[in-house]
Amino acid sequence: MRRGASICNDDRVSTTTPASDGTPQAAPAPLAERSPEDLAAFLDEQRTAYEQLKAAGLKLDLTRGKPSSEQLDLASDLLRLPSTAMSPSGVDTRNYGGLEGLPELRAVFAELLGVEQKQIIAGGNSSLTMMHDVLVDLLVHGGVTSERPWIREQVKFIAPVPGYDRHFTMLAHLGIEMVPVPMNADGPDVAACRELVKDPTVRGLWVVPTYANPTGAVVTQEVAAELASMPTAAPDFTIFWDNAYALHHLTEEEVKSADMLSLCAAAGNPHRTFMFASTSKITFAGAGVAFLASSVENIAWYLSHLQFASIGPDKVNQLRHLEFFGDADGVRAHMARHRESLAPKFAAVEEALGSTLGGLGIATWTHPRGGYFVSLDVVPGTASRVVQLAKEAGIALTPAGASFPHGHDPEDKNIRLAPSFPPLDEVRAAIAGVATCVALAAAERLSQSA
Repeated sequence: MRRGASICNDDRVSTTTPASDGTPQAAPAPLAERSPEDLAAFLDEQRTAYEQLKAAGLKLDLTRGKPSSEQLDLASDLLRLPSTAMSPSGVDTRNYGGLEGLPELRAVFAELLGVEQKQIIAGGNSSLTMMHDVLVDLLVHGGVTSERPWIREQVKFIAPVPGYDRHFTMLAHLGIEMVPVPMNADGPDVAACRELVKDPTVRGLWVVPTYANPTGAVVTQEVAAELASMPTAAPDFTIFWDNAYALHHLTEEEVKSADMLSLCAAAGNPHRTFMFASTSKITFAGAGVAFLASSVENIAWYLSHLQFASIGPDKVNQLRHLEFFGDADGVRAHMARHRESLAPKFAAVEEALGSTLGGLGIATWTHPRGGYFVSLDVVPGTASRVVQLAKEAGIALTPAGASFPHGHDPEDKNIRLAPSFPPLDEVRAAIAGVATCVALAAAERLSQSA
């Protein structure tokens, strides 16, 4: 859901703002509607504010969606686990074997992700590694429904934008062409996807379905059903369903992810989707457990190739996580503690952006219900300038355009904000500084065109 101040704003934005004593005041006039004299005065004000910002000597970082030390401390008990080397089913976790991972931990995350235990495997630390393995195996060997290996033909992927930069860089690294489509509040633009998949070289779609990176969008059951059932020219069209943030709620209302595997099976395309998840932002980012879920046939296909690269995952770490969580409710209780740390930071982003930019008609931003990011849209043509201004003031931001294939935002308007890692006071200071940079860049642009 988009919120904020925009030239074409609707009733999502208040027309009044409270004074320091709580008395409602008229909202400021949008910059685009101001006289040249008023615009020049505003520009002078922002230049002064920016010089004060630079003089503060800040060193703040909003570049990556990393868990904070406070969040990592929530899982400190993992360092004292496991209490035994033997799993509940009698597996000696110190030894080789068990390529599919511990059954008890698979059962916990099968419940959380809404799949059957036989459809999910537990791997090493990184779900990104699993995604890379699936993609490379499809290129080299072809999948369950492939007529031949993908590498023998041209391969394109649909890329919802704004989207997750690591997905895009992986595709670019492997020489796979990306075709952008809008990422709407309810998921990828289905009409655009339906047209693109008429091309047999379009072999896949990569999407974060729940609390998407960076917009916080949630793919609805209806959109998911459309993606699961749409006819495709490529018989092995594959959806990479990266549920990285499915459990990362920022409110007590816990959004349920669309049941993509069941939807694909019901539509007669049971092998269309690979789902990924991990505990990387749940326990330790550098020592978590990753999961892959799909059809039983796809799981067997994946393991048939993995057997040549591994003799088994880190089952000691898997047992450690099993003991730490206990069951699915243990994971949910743990995520509620994460919410206590994260929610105030996202509230601080909303407050800082709204207090400086509200009513000016120069920016919109998302108000996510979960995940790790806020997506900020500024005046077209100024995102790179905002990032530059922020850098010179000691505030590190993700490069403008990072949420687009090859880092190129054709409108130069999108910036991803990642408030999870810094302490709350630093988040407030950083976002207030970013808002000043947005206002200055907008005033510069509008003054040039006045």
